[in-house]
Amino acid sequence: MALGMYVQIPGRKRRGNLPGFAAPVYVNSAMTSSVSNSLVDRVILAVDAFRRGRPVVIRGAGGAQLAYSAETLTPRALASMQGKRPPRLVLAHARARTLKIRLYTPEVVALEAGADLDVARLRAIADPTDDLTYPIKGPFETVRETLPQAYSAAVKLAKLAGLLPAALMRPARAAPKNAVTLKASDIFGYESEIVRTLKIVARARVPLEGAEKTELISFRPEDGGPEHYAILIGAPPTGKPVLARMHSECFTGDLLGSLKCDCGQQLRGAIEAIAKAGGGVLLYLAQEGRGIGLINKLRAYRLQDQGFDTIDANERLGFEADERQYGLAAAMLKLLGYTSVRLMTNNPEKVAGLKAAGVKVAARVRHAFPDNVHNRAYLQTKAARAGHLL
Repeated sequence: MALGMYVQIPGRKRRGNLPGFAAPVYVNSAMTSSVSNSLVDRVILAVDAFRRGRPVVIRGAGGAQLAYSAETLTPRALASMQGKRPPRLVLAHARARTLKIRLYTPEVVALEAGADLDVARLRAIADPTDDLTYPIKGPFETVRETLPQAYSAAVKLAKLAGLLPAALMRPARAAPKNAVTLKASDIFGYESEIVRTLKIVARARVPLEGAEKTELISFRPEDGGPEHYAILIGAPPTGKPVLARMHSECFTGDLLGSLKCDCGQQLRGAIEAIAKAGGGVLLYLAQEGRGIGLINKLRAYRLQDQGFDTIDANERLGFEADERQYGLAAAMLKLLGYTSVRLMTNNPEKVAGLKAAGVKVAARVRHAFPDNVHNRAYLQTKAARAGHLL
């Protein structure tokens, strides 16, 4: 029997990225010895390498680059990156703006990482939760020349791995023997391939309190996870707009009953409302923390405790305000036979995202709940800065 390992891959983007609180992806040890021809396999191996502090070679316009995740970088790996020219630390624009770094290049910025920067200080540049421990950073020497395509691909790979979106890079003159090699286009094409390969893998009747005629349907993409679920209540016909709710999983709110958000209320309230309406579908998507993953969401919570709102917290980490991918929801609906919905949401971006993915939104159905002392500022931020119709 082949040995293997489980790799946690987060819920995807994202605007319209794997990184939610996701089920593990199984990587067979036979795969790790040689890179598969599958785009999905190559990205899975690269995700695993980044999460375990191992090197990845990314090929693309501007030449091949050797990359390590800034979050999992080890002193030994950092020493191996030193040469005649210093390696470069690559950051997302959102994190760079926090550090008051000039944005001379699109998508990402690159900083010269001199020999005076050790692993702790490099990580502190990438991780805003250390800003109070390392309040003085810089001055930074920002690269102004055209950057290799591999730079932005490495930041994207870090997001897919559920890590801080930052990477240490140098030209791949002589790559380590244990390095995973892939193309930048593999990384950028990964999410579309996951949507394309999504399939129904199991379905069963699961009577719920207040909604006894309910079926739970599981979906899995080719990478093996994370799984997404549809809660189908009643038997809504496919020939007319179905009452639907897209719900991104929230471990803290859905399971623990956290008062920092309204997710648990939205989940249970949607099931109740759909049942009362006679039927519909709730899509439960593995996109924790608006697509940044549970660990990064906890980092964002720590920043919120320091006084930053939910959007500023995400951006200080280097993420967009919303990293969810609505193509997954569209694919799930189409596999169930639905092409038109009455969407339960207060978020106009969900309406736009679902439309862009090819699903007709016949109407928006209001879906809001009373606030409490712990989530009041959070909800006010969603209304004032994200345009939620609360």
